[in-house]
Amino acid sequence: MIPAAKPIIGDEERAAVDRVLRSGMVAQGPEVAAFEQEFAEHVVEGRTCVAVNSGTSGQHLGLLAAGVGPGDEVIVPSFTFAATANSVALTGATPVFVDIELDQFCLDPAAVEAAVTERTKGIMPVHLYGHPADMDGLQAVADRHGLGLYEDAAQAHAASYHGRRVGTFGDFAMFSLYPTKNMTSGEGGMVSCADADLERRVRLLRNQGMEKQYENELVGLNNRMTDIHAAIGRVQLTKLDGWTAQRQQNAAFFDANLEGVVVPPVAADCVHVYHQYTIRVADDRDGAAKALREEHGVGTGVYYPIPNHRLPSFQRDLDLPVTEQAAREVLSLPVHPSLSQDDLETIVTAVNTVVRAGA
Repeated sequence: MIPAAKPIIGDEERAAVDRVLRSGMVAQGPEVAAFEQEFAEHVVEGRTCVAVNSGTSGQHLGLLAAGVGPGDEVIVPSFTFAATANSVALTGATPVFVDIELDQFCLDPAAVEAAVTERTKGIMPVHLYGHPADMDGLQAVADRHGLGLYEDAAQAHAASYHGRRVGTFGDFAMFSLYPTKNMTSGEGGMVSCADADLERRVRLLRNQGMEKQYENELVGLNNRMTDIHAAIGRVQLTKLDGWTAQRQQNAAFFDANLEGVVVPPVAADCVHVYHQYTIRVADDRDGAAKALREEHGVGTGVYYPIPNHRLPSFQRDLDLPVTEQAAREVLSLPVHPSLSQDDLETIVTAVNTVVRAGA
């Protein structure tokens, strides 16, 4: 079976963990500080970063630091992982679900504009699958209405929009460091911050509201990253560029050779980092996925089969036709850097065969 995703953990990561364990400093310490600085320089053009224990924690703390809370609304896509809306709800604010653009599966600025009310505090685009959202269009809406802009860049490490890295547009941006992301720290997240005040609030919130021990300035949480996780992340960061180039090369092979499916288009002057290579299968997507798995040994993923607005945790009666179409048609193929040329050819042959057969 060719797996849909495959975390890459090697001897260098193991050696880094051993180094931390031998040091005796395993909680938030010098490795975390070094990882924050290196991630800032390498991924977000030097914007200050704060490391936390998960991507969801980063999103939650960023929103709290930006002043989002009860009575506020934050506009989000319904077509994404539930953590996006969860992080809004956990602040006491209301996630407002709107539709996406079909090509890149990201927030539609026109749909966002139509959803703005007097309670709207901000807009949270997701750079889904590693492709940047339409930041010009979304920034224009935010500027017209005086709204915050918060980036969910969980899947988009080193992606760029019109020559500018994602994670450098919003008041804050969150990157996930979960094992299946384009790089990992084992578990963790990184928050890039637009200004020193927001950065300080995120740092306070992740550490029980303290900058100095026992001098709690506000009500906070324990969302710290350990030095063990940071050490893994520091090693992974040195490999990110090579892995990204391999993902892009794998995607280019699929673009050139797949037939009968809609391959993921890349918007002009954007860099896609292919956390997922997501095609659209118009007829019987689930049948195609089953055939690929059972007849050809090709693993796939469906991200995401149930839009957030239809999850039991939210249950909103909304008409989001593009979101519903995407949820019916999307199928993510393996694109990770561990694929061999034989694997790539097997995947192409399998997809073309299944599609020709009508699944």
